[in-house]
Amino acid sequence: MPRPLTDLEKELVRQLQGDIPLVSRPFLAVAQRLGLSEAEVLEHIRRLQADGIIRRFGAALRHREAGIIANAMVVWQLPQEDLKRAGEKLATFPEVTHCYQRRQRPEWPFNLYAVIHCRTREACQELASRLAAAIGHNNYRIIFSTAELKKESMRYFIQETPGCQE
Repeated sequence: MPRPLTDLEKELVRQLQGDIPLVSRPFLAVAQRLGLSEAEVLEHIRRLQADGIIRRFGAALRHREAGIIANAMVVWQLPQEDLKRAGEKLATFPEVTHCYQRRQRPEWPFNLYAVIHCRTREACQELASRLAAAIGHNNYRIIFSTAELKKESMRYFIQETPGCQE
């Protein structure tokens, strides 16, 4: 069972789960709000990571707002022995934001998935062709997204909801 968090650690989590400012020293602003030094904030973050309480930091790009409106999942049907190498290769492309393996099903034989983002559908098709060439497999299908779903991160230790417990 994980250790209980201190009030300071809970407040740090509250500060980190929102948007982090796009400045050269984003944790300095967090430190100032908490009345700590930047080094203290970074040490708390490292400890929370070491304890498995914070697993990772990630960015969520609102890609449509950035002009990237063509999004697709490219799925491949690959031999088991090629999955690791192919996945690692696909993950090197900056346009690939997610790359993962799934079990094949009789009704859906694809087992490697890569989510790509481009400015046009044609660019997605060209990229898929380049990805296929890079991994040496042409047995793929492109599935374009038709809508953007709401993106929200989990929020912890929020106090404004009546009856919500920490």
